[in-house]
Amino acid sequence: MNPISNLINRIDHENLWDCEITLARDEYLKVKGSIDTNIYLVVQGSLRIFVIDENEEHTIRFGYKNNLIASLDSFLNEQPSDFYIQALKKTTVKAINKKKYISFIESSEVNKKIWLNILENFVLQQMERERDILTSSPIQRYNRVLKRSPQLFQEIPNKYIASYLRMTPETLSRIKKS
Repeated sequence: MNPISNLINRIDHENLWDCEITLARDEYLKVKGSIDTNIYLVVQGSLRIFVIDENEEHTIRFGYKNNLIASLDSFLNEQPSDFYIQALKKTTVKAINKKKYISFIESSEVNKKIWLNILENFVLQQMERERDILTSSPIQRYNRVLKRSPQLFQEIPNKYIASYLRMTPETLSRIKKS
C-alpha cells in the first residue's frame, strides 16, 4: 500500500482530523509570513504551494485528491514561512495539528516508519526536481513530470504547470503539441 494512503487510513481509523476546511477557487489556505503547523489532506480539489520572488510566482508543489500538503518549513520549525498555499479550484481539506500529529506518529513504530518513508520520498522528489531544473531541457522536464504524475495534467491549469516546470506557458503549449 502507498505510504500516504496507509497513513491517511490510520489517521481516519483513529478519527484524528481536527477540522474540514472548504476553500473557494483562488482562496489561500496559507499566506507568506504566517505560521502554519497543520498537515492537510486534500479531500477534493487542488492546491499549489508557491513563493513570490520580485513579483514573479514560482510554483513549488501541487496537492490534489488524497495528497498530504503542508507548509513543511513552518510545520517543522514553527516559524513564519515564505510559502503560499492557494486553492486552484473549489477545494476541501482536512487538517490535523502538529501536536496531535506528532503524538500519533510517536505512538507506534509502524507510524514512525511510514512517516519516515513519506519524508524520504519527499526529499528524493525534491532532489530530482532540483536536478531537472538545473540540468534538463524543458522537454525532458515535461516528460519526467508526465511520467511521474500524469494526474497533474488532468487537475492543474497549464500556467501553473509551466511555472512548476520553470518554463513559459507558451513553451509548455508547444511541447504538449509536439
